[in-house]
Amino acid sequence: MALKSFNPYTASRRFVTMLDKSEITKQTPEKSLVEPKKRSGGRNAHGEITIWHRGGGHKKQYRAIDFRREKKGIPARVAAIEYDPNRSARLALLHYADGEKRYILHPIGLEVGMTVQTGEGADILPGNAMPVRFIPPGTQLHNLELQPGKGAQVVRAAGGSAQLLSKEGDIALVKLPSGEVRKFALDCMATIGQVGNLDHENVTYGKAGRTRWHGRRPTVRGVAMNPVDHPHGGGEGRVKGNHPQTPWGFPTLGAKTRRNRRADKVIVQRRKP
Repeated sequence: MALKSFNPYTASRRFVTMLDKSEITKQTPEKSLVEPKKRSGGRNAHGEITIWHRGGGHKKQYRAIDFRREKKGIPARVAAIEYDPNRSARLALLHYADGEKRYILHPIGLEVGMTVQTGEGADILPGNAMPVRFIPPGTQLHNLELQPGKGAQVVRAAGGSAQLLSKEGDIALVKLPSGEVRKFALDCMATIGQVGNLDHENVTYGKAGRTRWHGRRPTVRGVAMNPVDHPHGGGEGRVKGNHPQTPWGFPTLGAKTRRNRRADKVIVQRRKP
């Protein structure tokens, strides 16, 4: 897969780059695996804006993805590779031997017609899923559970891969894409390989309208506002010296906000020293 660029027949077209989507084999989603997706526009139940810079955007349907990988021992054939508007990764449509259809994240190396398996007897091949207990150290992983049976929560974005470093007792050490080394239970499910669509990070939107298609509205700087609207606002000319603050007066831009002390015991090495 590669990036496409265009002749600059308009000013914005000069900078636009797009994915060529050559690996996608099916244009419409599987009807039985599609759900409606309601948009809030950043409003709460009273119609008040509680999340800024949201609204508009193209209508989407949600694709139900199998993050649990619980169909153990039943082989599945890859029927198609599809686009998903809700995430950066592509989807692989699986047809199981018992007739059921499910979506999984598409890893590098998984192609239409190949077979995917789940469970301890599966080979160490892209797309196969099994508990970390049965995966050899050094293997690339994605779609990893934080708690056994809860479904995959980490390493799901395009190009993402974690590495299984070691196993000791009931604990495995996994290095995540951020560089963080974290403890995982051996019964957590993981999928072999690296998530596909590697060139996603190299795409250039090229124009403001393409950001609006994703449902993101313009962001106004605090220094451009009036004092009533933002702590950075007002002043005759540009004013130096205000500590970076949110519109509600809380410190921002580098201020530590982490409060999850429950996870401290499972983090062996932080992503930032």
